[in-house]
Amino acid sequence: MDVVIDSLGNAVDARVKQVVTSLVSHLHGFIKEIEPTQEEWQKGIDFLTAVGHMCTDTRQEFVLFSDVLGVSMLVDSINNRKDETATSSTILGPFHTADSPPRELGDTISLDDNGDACVLAGQVLSTDGAPLAGALVDIWQANGEGFYDVQQPGVQPENNLRGLFTTDHEGRYWVRTVVPRYYPIPDDGPVGSLLTATGRHPNRPAHIHVIAGAAEHRPVTTHVFLEGSPYLDSDTVFGVKQSLIRAAVPVDDPEVAAQYGVTAPFTLIEFDIVLEPHEVPEPHEPGATR
Repeated sequence: MDVVIDSLGNAVDARVKQVVTSLVSHLHGFIKEIEPTQEEWQKGIDFLTAVGHMCTDTRQEFVLFSDVLGVSMLVDSINNRKDETATSSTILGPFHTADSPPRELGDTISLDDNGDACVLAGQVLSTDGAPLAGALVDIWQANGEGFYDVQQPGVQPENNLRGLFTTDHEGRYWVRTVVPRYYPIPDDGPVGSLLTATGRHPNRPAHIHVIAGAAEHRPVTTHVFLEGSPYLDSDTVFGVKQSLIRAAVPVDDPEVAAQYGVTAPFTLIEFDIVLEPHEVPEPHEPGATR
């Protein structure tokens, strides 16, 4: 191990040197602890090769691998230490797309009505309670059968259950959609085989993904988890946080339904999003070195 670490002495980037040094140290320690046979080591290499082969433009098996080992949530926690009043973050997941279509407040994101009618509504606020007008709220989710559009090309319409919304002057947003279903992560690949081998299920509780951001505030990547959903206590990617669980409330009142442009009965999920302001740098003192 020392010989390998010594070979890194001429690394151009100090951070690369730090990361690779730590990787070598821990990896060598891991090998010494488990003492794999040559056959076992080859199986490990074959597994990682299979993970790579499973990756496509719409499926990221390495993200799934990171997720089921709890690494994605650990990285998220390290990088999102924030004010306790701000909305908690959680993992991005493998089904986000960068080109979510802009939609008007109150538009539906369900293009095929696969699921029970639902409205997601809330307000984007700063930690001091001030509403954030013009905030962007990116929303995506699975349908009533537990599938994302990218999992069912040719079955679901393109960009189904996806939308980018801009809050109004009071920081409010509201979205017509369907109640999402709990679902298994894709388990027909090497990550699924790993879950089976370790006696774990592949399921995630019902949730809606949200990324919210506003000027001069830190963006947040998070979920809205549905109260009462199966697997809240055993999410296979360890993404559930109690602060993100919300009730899915049945609404029969036609007047309330009319406010959101839906027909009663429907389900209402209310989810306010609180963003932490960026730290304001202290004024530059005259004569200080820039």
